[in-house]
Amino acid sequence: MKAAILRETKKPLEIEDVQLSNPESREVRIRTVAAGVCHSDLHFQDGSYPYPLPAVLGHESAGVVEAVGSDVTYVKPGDHVITCLSAFCGHCEDCITGHLSLCQEPELNRAPDRTPRMTLGGDPVNQFLNLSSFAENMLVHEHALCKVNKDMPLDRAALIGCGVTTGIGAVIHTAKIEPGSTVCVVGCGGIGLSAINGASIAGAGRIFAVDMLDSKLELARKFGATDIINAGSTDVVEEIMEKTGGGVHYSFEAIGLKATTEQCFKMLRRGGTATIIGMIAPGTTIEIHGPEFLMERKIQGSNMGSNRFRVDMPRFVDFYLAGRLHLDDLISRRIKLEDVNEGLEALKTGEVARSVIMFD
Repeated sequence: MKAAILRETKKPLEIEDVQLSNPESREVRIRTVAAGVCHSDLHFQDGSYPYPLPAVLGHESAGVVEAVGSDVTYVKPGDHVITCLSAFCGHCEDCITGHLSLCQEPELNRAPDRTPRMTLGGDPVNQFLNLSSFAENMLVHEHALCKVNKDMPLDRAALIGCGVTTGIGAVIHTAKIEPGSTVCVVGCGGIGLSAINGASIAGAGRIFAVDMLDSKLELARKFGATDIINAGSTDVVEEIMEKTGGGVHYSFEAIGLKATTEQCFKMLRRGGTATIIGMIAPGTTIEIHGPEFLMERKIQGSNMGSNRFRVDMPRFVDFYLAGRLHLDDLISRRIKLEDVNEGLEALKTGEVARSVIMFD
């Protein structure tokens, strides 16, 4: 199968022929139909987050089941599925206490003494985040996928696999916003727009969208933003404080920067909560003025939207089919696997929400 391999950080991905193993007992082989090009892939390509190489990148995807292992009962060939990097074991402390997105059990991967899932010329190729969706096929544990309605277009379904679930989940699961509350989302890329959409669905009374690009701010209005602020032309915290009379109930950082993370904490009203969604680079220190904790302001992280993806993703599909989830506008362009490096480069400008690789 054709796959995009990262051999060295800060270098382009290389399209090569990779050999895929047959499914073992709990594994599923998927024909990849669509894969989103996400900022997280870029973070690993540029070396911000170390990962064993060579590896086939890609983690936001949807496709069709082609074959299943002998012990798989959840799906069968022909089923349409969304993949999810936050695979779950189902029996560790995190899983049984309802925090499936925090599961880190190694049993979801093949044991070191088994045949690797992917090889190139007989040598192992590392699987990225349990998935590796920049490839014509995927071989994954059955707990890394979710079966969905076949009426759902798979290019839009792919977005639910990471960005949409991360953004909406941060709002409804991690922060648990209240209807009528005030919300600010800083960063209007795919995850930020999804957080805005989630806040609208959850009944937020007023939703502020913050970005440096007017084009993305106008797009944010389509997703439910009631107010837009261009961070390049004003003091964001000062404007939020003035317009809300004391700050927002909930803020969400969807970029992954020190400055915007600190802004999200400063723009809170008394008792407010800042949720950090963006991937902040290792080694970064966030500075907060200690006395502000006396106002009961809170700051917290969110991993993949604290999701329960086999419950959440079918619901998000229903939201889309009902016209409440605005996935169409998240796709900036559809590209081929051979164009994956162009898709990654486009993320650096901040101009696109998502490029989606189409395999069919």
